[in-house]
Amino acid sequence: MEQKSRGKRELTDRGSKRHRKRLQDAIMAVAWRLRWGLSRARPWLLPPPTHCPRRDLHKQVDGTEFQSIYSLDKLYPESRGLDTAWKVPVSRKGRFFAFDRLTISYCRSSGPGGQNVNKVNSKAEVRFHLATADWIAEPVRQKMAITHKNKINKSGELILTSECSRYQFRNLADCLQKIRDMIAEASQTAKEPSKEDAVLKRIRIENMNRERLRQKRINSAIKTSRRVDMD
Repeated sequence: MEQKSRGKRELTDRGSKRHRKRLQDAIMAVAWRLRWGLSRARPWLLPPPTHCPRRDLHKQVDGTEFQSIYSLDKLYPESRGLDTAWKVPVSRKGRFFAFDRLTISYCRSSGPGGQNVNKVNSKAEVRFHLATADWIAEPVRQKMAITHKNKINKSGELILTSECSRYQFRNLADCLQKIRDMIAEASQTAKEPSKEDAVLKRIRIENMNRERLRQKRINSAIKTSRRVDMD
């Protein structure tokens, strides 16, 4: 009797499991059909999406290459030359920072970014011909040529690179900031030393020479003590 009741229980459990499985399959089928029907009826049931102004920045004009929303033409739309150049002046004579004189390129970076740097050109390089950069004052250009001579190639182009970030537009902004800092540094006039500063400088030089001669005497005495008489 126990074996018969046990067999009946097993048959009942198997039947209930099959019933649950069929019920789950039916529910999944109904949900899939409902989702498919809503996706087909969405254009008629939901109102059209509102216009997003940021989409205009991503639109690509026919016949032109794709430009990111962080490109210079979209970040600074008024920078088209000396007449409508960048907003921040770099000299006191009213001349401005013009992007049409810069040569901008990108390449693989060795900076931060993980495997992203092996797939994306994130390193930014900005160069311009320093001698013909009329948007920079002549004395400032001469001082920049002396101070940053290691960054000027044989063609006379001043080259600046940046790979401090994994993002291309941030590296480009860093290069532009370097140019502004270089121009601001070269625009500062040298401060004429006062009489007190001249006296202090002369005293420092005398003390330095005196200390240098003292160290030479000490080293000479050490070497003399190391000598061995051959007599």
